[in-house]
Amino acid sequence: MPELPEVETTKRGLQPLIVSQVVERAKLYRDNLRWEMPKHLVTTLANQRVNSIHRRGKYLLIEFDVGTLIIHLGMSGSIKVVDNDTPLKKHDHFELGFTNDTVMRLNDPRRFGAVLFSTDGSHPLLDNLGVEPLEDLFDESYLYSKSRNKQQNIKAFIMNSKVVVGVGNIYACESLHQAGINPERKAGSVSKKRYQLLTQCIKTILAQAIEAGGTTLQDFSQVDGSPGYFAQVLSVYGREGELCNVCNGSLQHPLEGCKIARITQNQRSTFYCPICQT
Repeated sequence: MPELPEVETTKRGLQPLIVSQVVERAKLYRDNLRWEMPKHLVTTLANQRVNSIHRRGKYLLIEFDVGTLIIHLGMSGSIKVVDNDTPLKKHDHFELGFTNDTVMRLNDPRRFGAVLFSTDGSHPLLDNLGVEPLEDLFDESYLYSKSRNKQQNIKAFIMNSKVVVGVGNIYACESLHQAGINPERKAGSVSKKRYQLLTQCIKTILAQAIEAGGTTLQDFSQVDGSPGYFAQVLSVYGREGELCNVCNGSLQHPLEGCKIARITQNQRSTFYCPICQT
């Protein structure tokens, strides 16, 4: 599932290609994805110039004078900008054709994505989102203050988009491993010092993933079609039964046979090291 680094990578790839371009046409190739796509986009966006593109959590926000196009990539979505005469691919469900003979297309095989519209920039899906993890509000005291008396496990806590946006399953596993925190710990039981470390780990992991173009496990690809390369350096995610790099790569932890475990939390797979994450 595309998470914050994949959406940020997509935003950065789209920026030089669509900002300042004028929409010649908008096309919907089906009625709905996760929700119904607004049919009025065909007329509303015609002849409109793209003013800017932003990211909020896992949502792409494309700004026009008439409002904001909101796109979510769902579980399998990706966006490409191609020449106008490029044939449609299977699962291309929405497109913006520009007057410079290029087309932006949303491809979403599993149809869990979304194409929505807001005339004033607000939307129920955006209004209750938490802080951005790469911005200043996500400081060393934020998670600690939000976690007091929380009984849920710490992995679910940092994945709660009302607390902090964009820390999806892959990056929650990786951040907790880097911080040495067991994902089954209750959020309210973790000390301020450990939350300070976790905050820095989340920032570092996300920044590294963005630099690598995100993580491609199955469907995700960048705007230019290339995969995300962060998958090559994952420490725990998807590595069940493999040796832990920390325990087996450090003189302080010369533990042979220490392997990555997988458990299920909140209906998601969690990968962690039972030895070095306490």
